[in-house]
Amino acid sequence: MDCILKKTFSNLKKGLSKTGNPMGIIEMKDVSKKYGNGTTALRGVSVNVEAGEFAYIVGPSGAGKSTFIKLLYREEKLDKGSLKVGKFDLAKIKKRDVPLLRRSVGVVFQDYKLLPKKTVFENIAYAMEVIGEKPRNIKKRVMEVLDLVGLKHKIRSFPNELSGGEQQRIAIARAIVNNPKVLIADEPTGNLDPENSWEIMNLLERINLQGTTILMATHNSQIVNTLRHRVIAIEDGRVVRDEAEGEYGYDE
Repeated sequence: MDCILKKTFSNLKKGLSKTGNPMGIIEMKDVSKKYGNGTTALRGVSVNVEAGEFAYIVGPSGAGKSTFIKLLYREEKLDKGSLKVGKFDLAKIKKRDVPLLRRSVGVVFQDYKLLPKKTVFENIAYAMEVIGEKPRNIKKRVMEVLDLVGLKHKIRSFPNELSGGEQQRIAIARAIVNNPKVLIADEPTGNLDPENSWEIMNLLERINLQGTTILMATHNSQIVNTLRHRVIAIEDGRVVRDEAEGEYGYDE
């Protein structure tokens, strides 16, 4: 099974090439974060990610992975250090500029976070409506991303009419509809069975090969050990391992 998957994704990579020249898109230096209850989530973390990279964020529960992820789209604020995402300096960013940051950073969650009373089309379109995009551009782009995720036929469905795998594919479509430079996936396969998990990974690989930088937090050792990418391991708020094409390295 693993050999077949490795060959499949190897062939996929040969058929598609990343666009653009490598350059730093995420620059984190000596970042620390402490919460009001006294918990220190990150301790002097330094990580650089180049445009077009795919990196897994791994580590035990409570290690600081979620805080690391949330800092990148300004869900949390850093206490010390410097953090740049694209053209944005997150140590100095003003509140009014946070929505601009989030246009360039798409986020996919474990629990999908789809709007239950909106259709598939409306869920995806909403991400464009809030930035004032024209209706004709919205329709065109929504159909493009639905085609990419293979769910154009579900355009009028509501979230509760979709399987878990379909909901996550719609969540990914919503996250990339504004063409973000960075896609953050926080345990995107955590609620899915193996078959749907591999479908999601197939989709993320294709998005990455189109030039989008992807950071994916995960506890899935099979995915990490089969689809080899950079592995950044966080323990007790520190980066303890940073390897190109690394292994998961933890017992499940």
